[in-house]
Amino acid sequence: MKSVFVESTIFEKYRYEYLSDDEFRLFQAELMSNPKQGDVIQGTGGLRKIRVASKGKGKRSGSRVIYYFLDEKCRFYLLTIYGKNEMSDLTADQKKQLKAFMEAWRNEQS
Repeated sequence: MKSVFVESTIFEKYRYEYLSDDEFRLFQAELMSNPKQGDVIQGTGGLRKIRVASKGKGKRSGSRVIYYFLDEKCRFYLLTIYGKNEMSDLTADQKKQLKAFMEAWRNEQS
């Protein structure tokens, strides 16, 4: 089955700050080979946070991507991307907002 990547407007807006086109393609290939990599973020309904090497940095000091994998449709929802130096963990309010956004988005896409 073919994988589909769906980018939120936030992800689309900031992606170029953190990932070149080649880095983004590599990131997509890594996700397709292991769709459930990264840590599940508690209280978000299954959203995951994954480390991504970005613009001359390794994964550890690079960026973080928040995503959701909808297994039955082989769809990856890329919600947001940010630098590790900008934020370490999501706040409870951010988790709640992302969960609500993802649920609405998933219902809209089905």
